[in-house]
This record gives sequence, structure tokens and C-alpha cells, in this order.
Amino acid sequence: MKKFFLLCMVGCCGTAMNTMAQGLTDMSHSQQALMQNTPMGTVKWTGGFWGDRFNMLSTTGIWDMWDTWNTPYETIDALGLHGSHGFANFQVAAGTVKGKHHGPPFHDGDMYKWLEACAAVYAVTKDPKIDALMDKFIEQVALAQRADGYIHTPVVISERNAGIDSHAVKENAAGIEIGKDQKHAFASRLNFETYNLGHLITAGIIHKRATGKTTLFECGKKAADFLYNFLTNDAAELSRNAICPSHYMGAAEMYRETGDEKYLTLAKGLIAIRDSVTNGEDHNQDRHKFRDQYEAMGHAVRANYLYAGVADLYAETGERQLMKNLSAIWDDIVNHKIYIMGGCGALYDGVSPDGTTYNQPSIQQIHQAYGRQFQLPQEAAHNEICAQIGMLLFSWRMFQTTCDPKYVDNIETELYNGILSGISLDGKDFFYTEALRRTKEFPYVMRWPKHRQRYITCFCCPPNTLRTLCEAQEYAYSVKGDTLWVNLYGQNALKTKDLEVEQTTDYPWDGHITLTIKKAKTLKSIRMHIPGWATGVQLRLNGQPILAEDLRQPRKWKKGDVVELELPMKPRLMEANPLVEEAKNQIAVMRGPIVYCLEGQDIQGGYRINDIAIPTDVQFKETKITIEGHEMVALEAEVPVTGQGSWGKDELYRELRPVKNKKTKIRLIPYYAWDNRGIDDMSLWLPLER
Repeated sequence: MKKFFLLCMVGCCGTAMNTMAQGLTDMSHSQQALMQNTPMGTVKWTGGFWGDRFNMLSTTGIWDMWDTWNTPYETIDALGLHGSHGFANFQVAAGTVKGKHHGPPFHDGDMYKWLEACAAVYAVTKDPKIDALMDKFIEQVALAQRADGYIHTPVVISERNAGIDSHAVKENAAGIEIGKDQKHAFASRLNFETYNLGHLITAGIIHKRATGKTTLFECGKKAADFLYNFLTNDAAELSRNAICPSHYMGAAEMYRETGDEKYLTLAKGLIAIRDSVTNGEDHNQDRHKFRDQYEAMGHAVRANYLYAGVADLYAETGERQLMKNLSAIWDDIVNHKIYIMGGCGALYDGVSPDGTTYNQPSIQQIHQAYGRQFQLPQEAAHNEICAQIGMLLFSWRMFQTTCDPKYVDNIETELYNGILSGISLDGKDFFYTEALRRTKEFPYVMRWPKHRQRYITCFCCPPNTLRTLCEAQEYAYSVKGDTLWVNLYGQNALKTKDLEVEQTTDYPWDGHITLTIKKAKTLKSIRMHIPGWATGVQLRLNGQPILAEDLRQPRKWKKGDVVELELPMKPRLMEANPLVEEAKNQIAVMRGPIVYCLEGQDIQGGYRINDIAIPTDVQFKETKITIEGHEMVALEAEVPVTGQGSWGKDELYRELRPVKNKKTKIRLIPYYAWDNRGIDDMSLWLPLER
């Protein structure tokens, strides 16, 4: 294995040392990056849609989730439906509280995600209370971490309770048995240690960039060193534990943050050792060598994290084969396996990549599976929110290395639909999965509820949703040299040492966007993102029509220059490929980037969702409404009633009895806003009357 490790070091890039704190990813020195993030905290929402969401997340979301994490240890036996002992686990591991571990093994990583959300908010608000809260948590992390950099609270607590001094452990403990019924490091891939360590590394970097402090960063660096040493000495053991591989992204970003080549070696080695796995499986995408994979397969969360990590490696090495794999896989997802609202991993339990492939040694059942092409059920859809977040991370890295706007289109879809729908409008309740339909008659209970919950036993998605939405402003702009990319639209202000821009808009409800230049010391060209759904787009510079291509040409910008973009907003009827059997002869409705749905309470006359149809010439009236204090645009229309009443539970077929000359009024609301007014029927796809 040492020989393998040394081979991984060949061809490492030169030093990529930072001189300025960057955003979520710092590709300023990456070999293949065509752009980079704006520095963290330099973009602030000043109002509008995302300003409203950011205020909710920063004043309610992170604090309410802290209450969830901070259920006092002494109340464990009285635990009800709401509460986690994530923070108590760190306290016990640190030795500041006596007790035992409670909860799933991946809660460490989930708390690091929550900390990252806090750091993203602090970068913008500089709220001292958030700073103090982060310090409180970080103190326990540092105390719980072993001398060799390993930290996993179930193991550290087991060591402590068995009388082993964790801080004296200087080598990896993969082979240390703590007791007959106790856990040890890397005892099982389902302990999610590398997943937890990866999120610690990332959170440490983001915390440093947001606060300037190195307390958590040093913990993350020690964790990365632990993985590096483990790769050197026991790569085979590490390869078997590469589950939900957040550590791939963490290793690449640690390299960018420090310029230390060993972390690039780590990133290379982590991905390379996947190919050494024997008897791999589709569940973890290691049954085939990565460079032989050209379609999305297996567990969607683990897959998307893998693809994002490989995209990071491509950005540093420029290996063409990796881009061939990534491009083919991304296209396979977007062209065959993703829902219109951005959902990934359609099947609760499926076969991947295809159960009819004869050269498979066995048929492999996969949880949260991508499944086969066009296999996209509605009411039984899985779509774990973490998979949508993984897709955003994948798309963002592909955009940074290609400049192809199709990747920003996906990022926009995920933010407005696939991810935002995971959290309630008040910022307190969460989905784990996302169905496209909910009806009272559905004959069996799914594994996860179709109603948002304050606490979910698998609590990975809520903090992931929180951190992603708290970081949305970091995706708004990109910079490379003298060019500014405007990726996302929302009312905001960008302010760096050399560049100040003010964006004014009511997007996504209104398609008029105004970009006012306040300072343009180094600015020469601007690239405004034109969404793939937009037609009839108009651009003006200081009141005069201009083409997007002309705007990209170098010019001398001055204070007071104004760019105006007009994206016509009108409802669009969308249909699916007929191979998507569950959406055949149905339509979905979109307006701008927003996907709409129909809830039962928005149908007049007591009719059900199955009773109505949408004609091809439907005329929607756009109406501003408020749900839970949040304004949005609803779509109202009069539509035909086509149903014949309810079905009996034992009635499988019956003769059609058409209902004619009846109409009713309906109101469609944004998909992200459903399930905020109580439990009722909902459908995103609706029957089409031709």
C-alpha cells in the first residue's frame, strides 16, 4: 500500500497558497478553474426573495436547530418526538459530561453542517451571539478530538468509558478493540467516520474564512492529517469506508486553503483507492472503477457527493478522462433521471444501473436509487434533500471549470425548488424526502413522512438544507480577473476592495433586474446568466439596447453605469418524455425558475385533485398571496372538472363515465410552499385535457 501511496504523489500540482479568504470553494489557483468565488461575506441580500429567506434562516433557523441539537443530556430517557443529543455527544466525548452516546453515528457530521450554516450567517451579519455560540461548540470538538486527529464521538466515548485516554492515542486505532461490545475506529463503513471527518474539514475552512479564527480549522486540519496518515499506512481499510464521501471535497479544499501538496495527494489517493475495492457494490459506486462509469448509479446522495469530489480533483489536475466521466454522468442525470423540481434518487429501493444487464454477477438492491432511465414515480418518489444538495455541489464545480450556463440552470432549479422545499416557511420543520404527490387514498405508509417534521431520526438533511440556503448568496457572482459573472438574481449588494455592484429586483416574481455599478476599479466585462427557460430576453446598458455578447466585450466601466435585464415571466405548461410513464398525459406548470403545484384546499367546490384537468389553452391569472407571512405569486385559473368521484379501496378498474360541462377554479402555489397550511392532497403533475 505504501508503494501505491507514493504513486499517487506523482504529478501533483504546484502550490496554491491563498492570499485572500475566499468563498465556499477557492479555485483561484486551480489548474482548470475558469472563475472563482467572490470572497466570503462580500455578497449580502438586501431585500426581496432571498433577503426574506436569509432573515428567517439567520434569526430563526440556526437558533431553532441549536435547540434541537442541544437537548440536555439528562433528558435522554424522556426524549419525545423533538430533540437530538448531538451536542451532548461532543460533551461526553470531551469529558465535560459523563454518559454514553445516543443517536445515529452520522450526527457528528450533521452538527458540523449546522456550524457551517452559522459561519455563513456570521460572515454576513457579524452577530457576536452567533460567534459565541460557535465558540461554545468548537471548544467541545477540540477537547473531544484525539491526538492523532481522529474524532468520532461514538468511538471516543467508548474509549473514554473503557478507560482509554483518547488524547494519548497517536496512531490510527483501526485495530484497537475497546471491548467485546464496544466500537472501534472504522469497525463498520456504516459508522460514517469519513463522512463526519469530511464535514469537519469543510466546516473548519468555512469558519476560518468567515471569522478569521483558526480554532475549528486546526481541528479540520488534524482530521485531514489523520486521513493522510491512514492513506499512507492502511489505504485498503480506508477504501472500504468511503461512504457518502464528503471527505473528497474536504481534502481538495484543504489543499486550496493551505497550499500543502499532501492534501492534493490525499484527494488523489482517496479517489484512486476506490478502484482497489474488491466485491464493491452499486450502493457505494465502487463495483466498477470510477473511470469506467458513464452513468449515474446507486445511492443518489453518495453518488452526488462522489461526483462533486471528483469534479474538485479535475479542477486541480486537469485529467481529461475525469471530465469525460463527469460530463457523461451529469448529462445522464439531467436528461434521464432527475425530476422537474430537481429531485435526485427516485426510488426508495431500486436496482442500479439496470436489473436486466446480464453481466452483473447479481442483482443489487439499492436504497435511494437513481434507478433506470425515465423511472420517476410521483407519490412514491424518494428524493432525499441531501441528494439535491449534492447535485448543486456537483453542478457548481462543473460550472467553475467549464463556464457552461446549463450548470447554473440546475443550481437555480435546486435552490428554488429541490432544496428550498425541504424547509418550512417559518424555518423550523423539515422534509427528509420529497414526494411530487400526496393523496389521502394512497394505500400504504412510506418509510419517511410526507409532512415536515421538527426532528427526523435521520437528521442529515435539515442541517444540510440550512447550510446550503444560508450560503445561497455565495453562488450569486463569480469573478475571474476583470470579468464578473452574474449567476443568480436577487436583491443584493456585492462589495470588494475593487468592485461594488448593487442588484435591484423582485426576482423570481418579476423578471426585471437592474445592476448598478458603484465601483469598477478592475472591471472590464460582465456576463449575465440567461436561464435556459427564458425567451424574448432584453438587455440595456445605460438605457440603450445591447446584446449579451457585446456586454462581454472589454470596456471602461464607471460609477453609475446601469445594466438592465428583462426576463419575460409567463406561466409555462411542461410535459415529460412519454417514457416517464407516471407523468404521461399530464403537465407541470412553471413560471420563471419556480415549479408550481396544486393543494387540495386551493380547489373550489369540494373537488379533489383527481377530479380536474388542465386544458392546453388555460389562462392563468397571476395573483400575489401570502402564506405564513411570506409573499409569493400564485396562479389562478378556471379548469374543467373531469372526475367521477371517489374510488373504493378494492376497486381496481371501472367503466369510464365522463363528466362534461363542469368547471371549477383552482390556485397553484410554488412547490417549495406546499405543506405549510396543514396536511392536504398535493400534486405537481396534473392531468392534461387536450
